[in-house]
Amino acid sequence: MKNALVFCILLISTASALANDLKNSEHAKKSLEIYRTIIGIPTVAGKGNVPKMAAYLASEFKAVGFSNDDIQIIPSGETASLIVRYPTNGLSDKEPILLLGHMDVVEALAKDWQRPPFELTQDDKNFYGRGSIDNKFGIAMLSSTFIRLKKQGFVPNRELYLVFSGDEETGMVTTRMLANERPELATAEFALNSDAGGGDLDENGNAIAYLVQAAEKTYVSFELTLRNKGGHSSRPRTDNAIYELSSALLNIKDYHFPVMWSDMTRKFFKVSGHQFGGELGEAMIAFAKDPTDKQASDRLQIESSYVGTTRTTCVATMLNAGHAENALPQSATATVNCRVFPGVSVEKIKQTLQKVVDNDEIEIVTLDEPVESPISELREDVMSAIAKAVHLRYPNLDIIAYMESGGTDGKHFRKAGIPTWAISSAFINPDDMYAHGLNERLPIKAFYDGLDHWSIILKELAGN
Repeated sequence: MKNALVFCILLISTASALANDLKNSEHAKKSLEIYRTIIGIPTVAGKGNVPKMAAYLASEFKAVGFSNDDIQIIPSGETASLIVRYPTNGLSDKEPILLLGHMDVVEALAKDWQRPPFELTQDDKNFYGRGSIDNKFGIAMLSSTFIRLKKQGFVPNRELYLVFSGDEETGMVTTRMLANERPELATAEFALNSDAGGGDLDENGNAIAYLVQAAEKTYVSFELTLRNKGGHSSRPRTDNAIYELSSALLNIKDYHFPVMWSDMTRKFFKVSGHQFGGELGEAMIAFAKDPTDKQASDRLQIESSYVGTTRTTCVATMLNAGHAENALPQSATATVNCRVFPGVSVEKIKQTLQKVVDNDEIEIVTLDEPVESPISELREDVMSAIAKAVHLRYPNLDIIAYMESGGTDGKHFRKAGIPTWAISSAFINPDDMYAHGLNERLPIKAFYDGLDHWSIILKELAGN
């Protein structure tokens, strides 16, 4: 018993010493320095700070030997994008690998947060700050990895490119430019995205699975407008624009798009179901076995985290109606945001909504330019490299592909013909995902445990 106790004490002491060594390593300190600095730059739309962040990162790359020719800051209105080329040894004809991330973040109001949003803070469990997950964590990890590899004298057998966009959270103008207008990027064999994917933890901190994002639903918003001649509010009529639009929106609320699936989503539910267990796990397994099982799909329908993996979804997100409190509304407009299953056209969804609202007077207009992107089929070399990085942290953990219900820069590169997989180094409980929300955070353990993730993968895919 005494020997066992001594062994446990030694084991704990050794683990603690290793953890301290990791946090005190040059790579860890540089990663944290970059992370802290870029979170301190409020790169929200309208403030013009993305070029400042790009310039800071460029200075870090120059300091370790990247030449001016290897670094491009490309202005775009009040924002900018950043491309950093890691030169090859010229002994291989392999095509480049792109490494994606975005420098901008969504707005965060200090009065709403418990901590200052544009300052990296921490407690004993988490780092806090806007972008701590989305996506300054990915930017910091990719940047510090390039710096680390350069200092180590690593020379890849193919060109590597950091490709950082500047408006992913808004118009994606820089993303479209990077994906479609840069000849040096167009020849890439594939892209790896830091802005999605990663490991799932259960409530006890145990790893459930590692997820590789291989597809994204199409993001599209529609404006629904109903117009009316209006009148005085003291003389109400039955044809009220607000009431009629409200009725149409309730029709959308009650409509469920048809269940859809792919081999990828069925495998995702099969593996996830066995990991989760319980009623939800049973529904996942039943859906994986038979996607036409209505009981299973209905159970998944009420899960906000998983309904998007089973079908197209549309939801009302904004309203604008009336012009005076003492006048009948002359118009009412609602924005409906849809996430469309790959393979379904935006036009088909628009036609479906027109039928669902059941009112020919409602005009439906498609906003912006929706991007429909294909599924990126998995390839053995990429999955093998990911497995090496993941299994060093969590041996034998399941690695599964999934479809993102949200949207990232990756969809533009997929549409441009460049297969793209998102493979964040973060492991996190999905219930603790606060991206875009209040008090955004990242587990400190996830930060330090993921320091080797990108180095391992790049050396596997581009090492000599």
